[in-house]
Amino acid sequence: QCHPVRLSIRLRNELQNRLNRAKGQTLKEIHNIMSRIVVYAIGGNALSNPSGQDQEHSAAILAHVMSDVIDLLEAGWGVVLTHGNGPQVGHLMELDVQHSQSMDTWVAATQGMIGHSLALNLDSILHRRRRPERTACILTRVLVDGGDQGFALPTKPVGPVLSPEVVMSADWDIAETIQGPRRVVASPLPMKVIDLPVIRKLVELHAVVVCGGGGGIPIVEKEEHFCGVPAVIDKDRLSSLLAIQLEADALIISTAVDAVRTNFGKHDEVIHRRLSLDDCERYMEQGEFPSGSMGPKIGSLMEAALHRPGLQAILCQPGEALLALRGDAGTTIHV
Repeated sequence: QCHPVRLSIRLRNELQNRLNRAKGQTLKEIHNIMSRIVVYAIGGNALSNPSGQDQEHSAAILAHVMSDVIDLLEAGWGVVLTHGNGPQVGHLMELDVQHSQSMDTWVAATQGMIGHSLALNLDSILHRRRRPERTACILTRVLVDGGDQGFALPTKPVGPVLSPEVVMSADWDIAETIQGPRRVVASPLPMKVIDLPVIRKLVELHAVVVCGGGGGIPIVEKEEHFCGVPAVIDKDRLSSLLAIQLEADALIISTAVDAVRTNFGKHDEVIHRRLSLDDCERYMEQGEFPSGSMGPKIGSLMEAALHRPGLQAILCQPGEALLALRGDAGTTIHV
């Protein structure tokens, strides 16, 4: 006959062993789920409108972005956020009338400014939701080729839409964009995310990582030394490279349209939910995706789909990320 106290201890030990086994299985399942990583590129319209108008609309879009992040976390995804900085870096350059700082320094400054704002916003929501994750902002440097042809032909719009008076008097490179005339600067292709190991470690710690702001700080290597260069890397191209090098499971580029469309704005406009790489190349040759708007986004998604087999390469509007991952919204580009 067992002593009541001995029986109690035995039962307690057995229950604890069962709990430990169940806990071990649960943690393993959680680890497998959280090993899924999504790189989410925040569209520029969520941060600032180059025309300087409709800031309430930008705030509403950013709220949808924050909703996407929470949805992804609750679905078990590890989230890495990237963002643009075109309007912001242009404004800082305008204020620097003495040209006391180089453009890479201003890119670094906007990473801190925008990252801080995003982190405050997101951490407040995470705190209210009683979620354990917190946001980590990484000053992100990206290696580029000093001989890249992008330095010879500036194409990246920065700053606000320019008035006719400024267009006539400025000694900058200026190009016509969808919003109007804007200053353009060099935009070399990204080659390597220098701070990738730190980003990966933070993802493993379940932080929501804000990185690659403004496409990353452009860096060249000269005689075993790193040097900043005056350029702005395209945010979507950097996001694609980051997804590949981070071995992410999904790349989401959020933008103002709900899906990829051909014959845009015409009576025979077509919405595409899935596009193959061959489809994308054909439409690009037909001029469907202009370089000043949809072209870099489609090209970036194509690169990610091509070089990271199995990755979900998605374009969608803010607020529909989880639906797009399930194939119910946006456009998925596949091999």
